Amino acid sequence: MTADPRALAELLEESQDLHADAMRPTHETLDELVERSHSSRDDDLRSNLDFHEDHARGLRQTFGGATLLGAAGGAALVGVLASAASASSSKDAQVLQTAASIENLAVATYKTALTLPYIGGATANGVVTKFAQVTMGQHAQHADAFNSAIASLGGKPQHKPDPAFVPVVNKAVKSLSGATAAQGALGVVGLALELENIAAETYVKDTTLVRSISNKALFASIMGIEAQHVAVLLAVQALLKADAPQLISLSEPATLEALPASAGNVGFPNAFYQTSNAAPAKQGAVK
Repeated sequence: MTADPRALAELLEESQDLHADAMRPTHETLDELVERSHSSRDDDLRSNLDFHEDHARGLRQTFGGATLLGAAGGAALVGVLASAASASSSKDAQVLQTAASIENLAVATYKTALTLPYIGGATANGVVTKFAQVTMGQHAQHADAFNSAIASLGGKPQHKPDPAFVPVVNKAVKSLSGATAAQGALGVVGLALELENIAAETYVKDTTLVRSISNKALFASIMGIEAQHVAVLLAVQALLKADAPQLISLSEPATLEALPASAGNVGFPNAFYQTSNAAPAKQGAVK
């Protein structure tokens, strides 16, 4: 269950290169987002009404279809969140606040996971530990970028996690108490996988909520990073479910021959990302 430091370094370098490529145009596109928002009439009644109606539909779809939310008593939360329709921030700022709240939640989840012995402890799989550490750092950078743009729009930066998912994450973490190493690792990977997928789906949907091509590229580029996280976690989850944690390794060529046939495609189950579990645009907005 050890990892070849050289192979692991190469894998993480590739991940960081993808992250850097995606973040490079971020500040430019966020600046344009700010400029376009300032030049638009955010107080237009018809526009705000349309946005609220879209938000309400999104809430109903999310709470009706998401696995996480189904376990959290989604119907009660729909009424609470849908009632908070009026906000002082612009529509663009609300989209960015929600994005930041998702990133904050991811950071907190990985930080907690790394305190668990089977994720961040001395006996944990080195590949899984390093993945969690690097991924947590990437999410923190995404949150900083989103909050920078929010501040430029005159809105309040979002430093809190997405309120709809916090109770579910807390419940999931609490359920790991007393779990075996195998059960705990599988539970953490499953939770992280669902949160990463929600982030990816949300940013896919966000590309339809902004107008310019460059702004669409912003969310699409960060979505690509989240999609990479999903692919890695799907592969890890498959090996844990197959009771083969020793194959989560980069150390020996023999590992490749031992992998199950599904390992070649398990990380890419869909040709196109769905958006049924995407967070509504205003779900994480600062009230």
